[in-house]
Amino acid sequence: MSENNIKLERTLSLKAVVLFGLAYMTPLIVLGTFGVIASTTNGAVPTAYLITTVAMLFTAYSYGIMARTYPVSGSAYTYARKAIDSRVGFMVGWSVLLDYFFLPMVIWLIGAAYLNARFPEVPSWIFLLGFIGITTFLNVYGIKLAAKVNSLLMMFQILVIGFFVLLSVRHVFATGGADALFSLGPFVGDDAGLTAIAAGAAVAAYSFLGFDAVTTLTEETIEPKRNIPRAIMLTALIGGGIYVLVGYTTQLAHPGSNFVNADSAAFEIARTIGADLFGAIFLAGMVLAQFTSGLAAQASASRLLFAMGRDAVLPRKLFGALHPRFHTPVFSIVLTGAIGIIALFLDVLSAASFINFGAFIAFTMVNLSVIFLVSKDEDAKRRYGVLKGMVVPLIGALVNLWLMSKLDINAVILGLIWLSIGLAQLIYLTRFFRREPPEVDFDESEPEPAPASVKANL
Repeated sequence: MSENNIKLERTLSLKAVVLFGLAYMTPLIVLGTFGVIASTTNGAVPTAYLITTVAMLFTAYSYGIMARTYPVSGSAYTYARKAIDSRVGFMVGWSVLLDYFFLPMVIWLIGAAYLNARFPEVPSWIFLLGFIGITTFLNVYGIKLAAKVNSLLMMFQILVIGFFVLLSVRHVFATGGADALFSLGPFVGDDAGLTAIAAGAAVAAYSFLGFDAVTTLTEETIEPKRNIPRAIMLTALIGGGIYVLVGYTTQLAHPGSNFVNADSAAFEIARTIGADLFGAIFLAGMVLAQFTSGLAAQASASRLLFAMGRDAVLPRKLFGALHPRFHTPVFSIVLTGAIGIIALFLDVLSAASFINFGAFIAFTMVNLSVIFLVSKDEDAKRRYGVLKGMVVPLIGALVNLWLMSKLDINAVILGLIWLSIGLAQLIYLTRFFRREPPEVDFDESEPEPAPASVKANL
């Protein structure tokens, strides 16, 4: 058979694609960041997740429209480039690069925080450097471990989450009776105001990173124009439902926001509701999830940097080169690992907020891409109309901008600095906008494609 005739088979059902999307989101992260969001919202975690879920559903709807119109890889970058302008697309891609570039740092930071909570006599920086060193070593050698254990990891995560919810319910029932299981307390917290809850919702968006990853399965999905948009919406809805349920039951088991260490609060709660045995099981699940996600996140970041180097968006000699023996982008892998060392000077709140800045930019621009598409394309205008094609995406864009304004101010400043660097690079590449920026091709053969468990996607 001719190489040009080789195509991926359309074998994935809607159910299979949704499960992939949920695995990509790493559901256990709702417990990994529970303490941080509880502290930010003054004990109103489920309300924060409700707000974020609504914002993500508006955005998921826009992703569905764009995925139906442009069924190709590249996601937010491609949508903005095709619907708005190539230069706008470049800046959207640059903002998403922030997620790719710094996401491993946040993942390693959370993992180190939980190990330090169990072994406080060992400095947290040792665990952090251990995560960085091991994952960097494996990625340099091109190990596909994350891809092989992804399904098993997903099952283990669901089991841990299920036991966490059941043990939380048992704990609340034992201490307060059946009436205690139905309370508005977790939704209102300790007199949590809208500002505090909105700030928590902005951080909670971290748990949704990658819900749009199902767009990468377009060529393998049965009836993709119908099933991919549905899968995006269902992934956001089911993921949000899991987050709200877990946030509610966990907040019932531990009302308020007082923890020994907010960065590892769920480990403290796990030992309270299930003694040391469940605490150990939970810790194992959390560390395994963080290790595998970190491995995949670093692989994804290096893959993207390689693509940008290959297409001369970044210096080709550094980013577009492969190791002669391992055939992996060693420079990009090591650089991503080195960036992770910045976590020594950050907490989970600041690091997650920084990541979310890039995500909110991408989410906002996907919503705006729909508006531009409908305003320029007569077929799209007839199909979606003013309400579906303009009003709904506009609401999605405004909600995302509102949540972005609630991020930690230091994260916003760092994010704006990152965008300024991207703008300077764009000016250089286009010779002060006199030529088109280079286009990054994500569909060419690339080294070690990223496993499906990473929590970020273009």
